[in-house]
Formats: sequence, structure tokens, C-alpha cells
Amino acid sequence: MNTKEIHALRRKFIIIAMLSFLLVMVFIGTVINIMSHTVTIRSIKSTLNNIKESEGKLNDTPEVGEGDMPFMPSFFDAFSPKYRHNHYFMLVYDTQNNVTLFSSNAINDSELQLVQKYAEQIVEDDKTFGSYGVYYFQKEEKEDGTVTLIILDCTSEISTSKRLLGATVITCIAAFIIAFILVRIFSWRLIQPEIENSERQKQFITNASHELKTPLAVIRANTELLEVTDGENEWTKSTLNQVDHMNGLIQNLVMIAKAEEREDKSDLTEINASETAEQTVAPYKALAEQTGKTLKTAIEKGIMVTSDESKLRQIITILVDNAIKYCDDNGEVAVNLNPIKHGHLRMKLVVENSYKDGAGIDCNRFFDRFYREDQSHNIDKGGYGIGLSIAESICRRYGGNIKAAWKDGKISFTVNL
Repeated sequence: MNTKEIHALRRKFIIIAMLSFLLVMVFIGTVINIMSHTVTIRSIKSTLNNIKESEGKLNDTPEVGEGDMPFMPSFFDAFSPKYRHNHYFMLVYDTQNNVTLFSSNAINDSELQLVQKYAEQIVEDDKTFGSYGVYYFQKEEKEDGTVTLIILDCTSEISTSKRLLGATVITCIAAFIIAFILVRIFSWRLIQPEIENSERQKQFITNASHELKTPLAVIRANTELLEVTDGENEWTKSTLNQVDHMNGLIQNLVMIAKAEEREDKSDLTEINASETAEQTVAPYKALAEQTGKTLKTAIEKGIMVTSDESKLRQIITILVDNAIKYCDDNGEVAVNLNPIKHGHLRMKLVVENSYKDGAGIDCNRFFDRFYREDQSHNIDKGGYGIGLSIAESICRRYGGNIKAAWKDGKISFTVNL
């Protein structure tokens, strides 16, 4: 896993962790507020029933504990509290909606007049229990047509519920910010060893490649000297072929290491992807004909992308060379280039070839390093099994993607850049 993939994995971890934390906090906060609201409503209903049963009086006598000690509510009493000192109003209406009884513990004349006005509107409502601003009411219509209306001022209860809701929201936001900072700090510390390992691996590949070049050069020089003195034979020829193979493998390993390195993207320029594709594909038409295959192109003109032209050529070269190499005998290779506009993506390159034996294969494994489908049949085709891995690294580095798929006897590689 390279450095960029490690950072991408870290970002995904942070997002998943914070979303999970947020959902848990929202769940806890919701449960707490629902429980608080439920208990408050139960208490209000209990108080309203108390007033009704007392026929306009509120039984507000304080409770006494054991041994004449002050009362201390238990844990379960907290879920059925008894609020005291609320302003209440009880009105009884006859069949003509005239008030025949009015009882209240309020002493403010303006509040009494205001509540009487509210009561007229509540009586016309069909609800038997509900709220009207900060006032909760309970209405009962008797068989003789009279209506008993009890109104309770619940300003303190409503204020307490809103304070709890506000405190819950503020606590969740503060906890989310603190958790986000901690997750970022600790996730960064966790990935540091992996980043260092990734850098050491790339450094090892570079150093090993450099060290291997010298003995390979010596082996080639000694073998060529043997051919001069003793003549060419199957052994010297085989040795030189293996030296060439090793040199190619080393070069490709270095290319993978470089493809995963970060670079300054400020120097990227807008290039004509259509012209680059046509120029890169053109030399392969003769190669395809020599191997008995057909190469067709469908490249739209004037497709512009912001990228490195040499890297785009490298991607096209890898895909076209791979398509011709593994195309069925007398098969067809097709190269299509079309414009797209999905966010920052501007072009879609599709390279496909005939491949009748592709049913059931895992196309995603083509991008694994040194992976080659059906080793026994493809060993004579050359290559190192890392070309597609290089193409994938380049695509990721420039914010694109590459995918492989098989359908109706054809395998296709799609690049979005």
C-alpha cells in the first residue's frame, strides 16, 4: 500500500468513525429528550387530573419523608415528578358557553383576562388535551352538556425541556469537535509507521535496482565476450535473454516506485488528449496486422485534459500493447476516446480486445502486481504482469480511475481522466 492509499484509508476511517460517533450522540440525545418530554407530559396530566379531582383546587401539600425528615425523591420518582406552584385555571361552561365556575391560584388580573380569552378559543377546539402556547389544557364534556376546562401554566416545564434540548445540542457539537480532533491526531500517529514502511519499500526498490544493474552489466559483458571467443550457442543466447528480462523487470519496478511518488501538479498543462491518443496508437496498427489482428480506433477530436502528456502516452501504450498481446487469434482490438464531464473528469478511454476465455475471471486482479491470468498459456507472451499496475498508479495520481470488465467475448479497460 503506497502513501496515497494510506492517506485515503485514513480519510475513510475518519469519516466512518465520525459518522458513527455522530449517530450514537444523536441517538443518545434523542432518547434523553424523548424520555424527558414523556415524563413532563405525564406530570402535567397528573397535575391537571389533580385539579379536576379537587374541583378547582391544587393539592400542593409538600411531601414528608420518614421520621418527619424532609422528603428525598428516589431514582424512580424522577420519572414521575410532581411539579408545584404552577398557575392553574379551572372553568366550567354551561350549554350556552357561559362560565358558571372560575377558579385559579393566579392573582394577576391581566393574566386572568388573557387566559379567559385563550379559554374561549380552546373550548371551540375538538381536542381534549393539548397545549396553547405555554399553557396545557384538559377538557372534559359531561353528559349534561357542560364543559370543564382546566388550564395549567407550564412555563417552567417548557423552559426546562428547551434548556435540556439546547444543552444536548451544544454538548453533541462540542463532543463531535473534540472527537474529530482526537481521531485526526491518533489516526495520524497510527499511520505514521505504515507511511515510513511504504517509503522504505520504495527506497529499497530504487537502491536494489541500482545495485543489480552492475552485476547484470558484468554478466552481459562476460557472455558477449564468450560469444566473441567461442561463438554464439544456446547457453549464451539464453543468458543474454535472461539479462534483458531482468533489466526490463528492474526498469518496471522503478517505474512503479516513481508512479507512486507525489509530484508538484502546479506544472500540469492542458493537452490535446485526442492528438496524443492518435499519435500513440498509430504505430500499433502495423504490429496488429503482423500478428493477424485488427486494430480499430474511434477517437473524437478536440478532447482537452489537464495532465502530463508523457503519462497519458504511457497509459495508452500499456493498454494497447496489452490488448494486442492477449487478443484472440484473428481477433479485434478497439480504441475509443470520448469526452465526459463528471466533476473533474474530462475524458473516457476504452481499450477492448477479443478474449473468448474471459468468462468467470476476476478482472480486478489484473491490476495486482505480477499477476498474469493462466500462467501456462501466457508465459510465451512476455511481459512482467505489472504494466496494468503502473497504469492504475498513474490514474490514481492524476485523480482518475481505471476499471476492467469482460462481456460478450471481449475484455475492456476503461480509463477516466
